[in-house]
Formats: sequence, structure tokens, C-alpha cells
Amino acid sequence: MAAKWLKDTVFYEVYPQSFKDTNADGIGDINGIIEKLDYVKSLGCNAIWINPCYDSPFKDAGYDVRDYKKVAPRYGTNEDLCRLFDEAHKKGIRVLLDLVPGHTSEEHPWFRESQKAARNEYSDRYIWTDSCFQGAPGFPYIGGECERSACYILNFFKCQPALNYGFYKVTELWQKSTRDPAAMATREAIKDIMRFWLSRGCDGFRVDMASSLVKNDDEKKSGTSAIWRDVRRMLDLEFSDAAMVAEWSNPPLALRAGYDMDFCLNVPGGGYSTLMRDYCNHGGSRNGDRNAEDHSYFKKDAGGDMNRFLDQYLAWYEDTKDWGYISLLTCNHDTIRPGYNLDTAELKLAYAFLFTMPGVPFLYYGDEIGMKYLDIPTKEGGYFRTGSRTPMQWDNSANLGFSSGKAGDLYLPVDPSDEAPTVAAQEEDPDSLLNTVRRILALRHQEEDLQADAGFQVVCSDPAWPFVYRRGSLLCVVNPSGEAQKAPLPAEAAPTDVLFAIGNVSLENGSLTIGAQSFAVVK
Repeated sequence: MAAKWLKDTVFYEVYPQSFKDTNADGIGDINGIIEKLDYVKSLGCNAIWINPCYDSPFKDAGYDVRDYKKVAPRYGTNEDLCRLFDEAHKKGIRVLLDLVPGHTSEEHPWFRESQKAARNEYSDRYIWTDSCFQGAPGFPYIGGECERSACYILNFFKCQPALNYGFYKVTELWQKSTRDPAAMATREAIKDIMRFWLSRGCDGFRVDMASSLVKNDDEKKSGTSAIWRDVRRMLDLEFSDAAMVAEWSNPPLALRAGYDMDFCLNVPGGGYSTLMRDYCNHGGSRNGDRNAEDHSYFKKDAGGDMNRFLDQYLAWYEDTKDWGYISLLTCNHDTIRPGYNLDTAELKLAYAFLFTMPGVPFLYYGDEIGMKYLDIPTKEGGYFRTGSRTPMQWDNSANLGFSSGKAGDLYLPVDPSDEAPTVAAQEEDPDSLLNTVRRILALRHQEEDLQADAGFQVVCSDPAWPFVYRRGSLLCVVNPSGEAQKAPLPAEAAPTDVLFAIGNVSLENGSLTIGAQSFAVVK
């Protein structure tokens, strides 16, 4: 079962290098996160997830870790991070760090020892073949760069050698089993890293590439799942309040493997991507065809169909509701911002839906003001993702309030548009996207029936009608079309009160008329 505190939790994802710079070097820092904790709380977010802030050569924006137990100097110190934990807790905010268990940087001390010709305790911490002339069929690998006469497997980019958790099916002499002492040592090393930060105030971890540990795993990821269940046993015994969210996007596997939450990410042809960014028809990157048809559900009169999302989601929900939570998100550091193809009116409906669904939602920094995706060159291995990682837009001062440093020194350029949205401007407009997000999240915290574990039932998903779903005793109705419609409410449910509305909503004698591009929660 999931940690109890997740029942009424909304996460805010902070990309540390782009959130707030307090020392004018052009890069966000931990003190900047501390400075903005009151803002995060004002949104209605009571937990944050911080992307990797560990020491790194930053060839993959910190997902190439050089030292798991040291904060990268550009962000501050270990003492700064511990102070963040303390200050956040004083404000009722939990903090998750990003755990990268599948690989390290090629500059990590473990790897530098592992690549040596002489045998040592780290020789098998990574996955090596028996010769520099023997590749690893079926896996990406590197040869010819190390003192050791062998090739090593990669977990993702060239800078990220795969840690050795063993092979579920051993097919070559150089492959180790999951019970090999070296594979077990890797598992214990990751537990040690988790203990290090949990004992200093961290509340848990978002786990990168959570399903990537054991190689040649079966379809059910049995080998990798066994490792996470072992980790969960450690947490239950030593840090029973700690929570984990998986980057897995297979809740039936992830939640049974011991995770509290799993993200609902992009599924080709359907799933989450159909709601706001129709990847199949709209292109998934800045190189995608921007003139292609976009059938995102929340895009006005785009011909979207909620069933494209529900077909996958409902199966997952029914299979996992007793195990943990599915996490919907506005966006993250790996995906195109929803402001890429949705306007403010469309974003309001999308967020109202996301924040009234079961599970534990995540809000990506800047999405609450509708920050745009920028078409800019790659930075630190970001490639198309770089455009979703630009500095937070606080106000209309220099660098949009992100940094008092020189514009040329910024980690990434700020949005140059005269119409770039800012927190300061939207604070003054009660109907802004920012204040709409605040109202939705306030309602979620107020109404237990809108929280993570309350019941969920689809009432109407016919594309010709508004989408209606039940959360406990409440009904939620969304109409993304350009025409007002009668809501197809169940006969036994005659609502008497509108608790929340976006757009035009009329309730008369138990009949609900929902205007164009409108949303309602009724009781």
C-alpha cells in the first residue's frame, strides 16, 4: 500500500538549473528553491520533486551522476540541500529527490575503478564482455576506450555505462546472474545511497528508468521487480514513511514491485499523450510536423476522443487501485510543454481534469502560467527536450526574474516574447491560468472525494457528449467543444450545487447545461 501522506498530495516538479538563481551565475540553485517554497505552497502543492542535483559532468543534465552523495557545486552544498528539507518540512512540504539507479556517469569513481585492467572490488559493478573485440549483441556498448580489454554496456547515452544488476536469462559466459555477488553489491550500493539522503530529511525518490535494471528480463520484468520489492522491504523497516514514484509507465508492474506511484506517460497511439499533445498526429518533438492534424482531446473542436485515453487508463486503474496510485502530470522535463499546442482556455480544462482525477498528480514548473515550449538548440543532452527546460518566468524584470546575472550567462535563454507569461502578471488577474490552478487545487484539498484514493467511475465518454465522471459523491463534467451542451447526468444523480466551474455552467432543476470550453464539479 502507498504511503498514507500521498492521499492528499500534489507534487510540483522543479528543474533546479532553471527555477531560481540566487547568486547571479545564470544557473538555478537550491537556495532559489528555498526562496520560492512559499510560492509552491500558494499553488496548493505540498510536495516537490527535484530533478538530479548531484555532482555530475552534466552530459545528460545531471542524469549522469558522478557522486550520488554530493550536491553539484553549481547548485550549492549538501548543507544547502539539508536546509531545503528542513525549510520545506516547516511549511508542510515533502521533498523527493531523483534517483538514477540504472547507470552512472563514466566519470564516477566506481566506473574508473571498474575499467582498470587489474581486478578490484568494482570490476563487476558494471557489465563487461570478455574482450575488447567481443561486443554485446542486442545491447548498446562501447569498446576500445578503457584500460581493460573488454566492452561495456550502456544504459542510455554513451556517457552512461549500465550498472550490473545481473541478467535474468544468462546466455553468454560474461553475463552474471541476478544473484551473483557483484549484482547483489550493486543493489546494496543503491540502498546505501537512499539511506544517505533519507536519513538527512529526504522524503523519498522519483526513480529514473525504473524498469531498466536487470538485463534480458522477462515481459513481466520479474528480475527488476524483485530488486524493487527488496528495496521496499528495506524502506518499510527503516523509513516507513518514504515514498517512491517510478518512471515506468506500467502501473500493474511498478506498483506490485513496491512503488507507491507510477507515472502515466506517453503510449504510442493512445494513452496520456492523446489528452493534450497528440503525438501520433502532431509530432513529438520540435522536429515534428507542426502542420499535422492535432486531435488532442482538450483542443477545441479538434475531434478528440477521451476513450483513446480511457482504453488504457481504465484497465490500469482497475488492476492497481488497491496497490498504489497512477500519477498524471501536466508535463515533465522530457516532454513538450502543453502550451506548445493548447491555449489558455484549453489548458484550464486540461488541468481541471488532471487535478480532479484519482492518483497523485504532478505539476511541472511553469505549466501553471502556461510557459511556452521554445525552439532552441540542445543543451546538456536535452535535444528536443531542451525547449521545455527554460528558466522560470517570475516577473518582467531582467531575465524575467530568474536571475540578476548577465543574459549571456543564463543556463538557457528566457522566452523573448513580449507576451511571455509571468507569475507577477498572472497574480493580478483572478481569471488567469495561475489562479485557476490555485482554485482547482484548493478544491481538491477541500473535498476528500477528489483526492487520491476516492472512487472513480466513468459516467459518459461518448465523443458526441461532454465527458462525465464520478469521484465519490461528486460529478465532474468537461466540455472541450465550442458549443454549449446538456450534460448527460445519471438519472439517479440530480445535482443541487455547483462546487467549481470554469466557463459557463447552469444548473436548473437537476439539469446541467455546460457551456463551450467549460468544466464543472457538481454535488
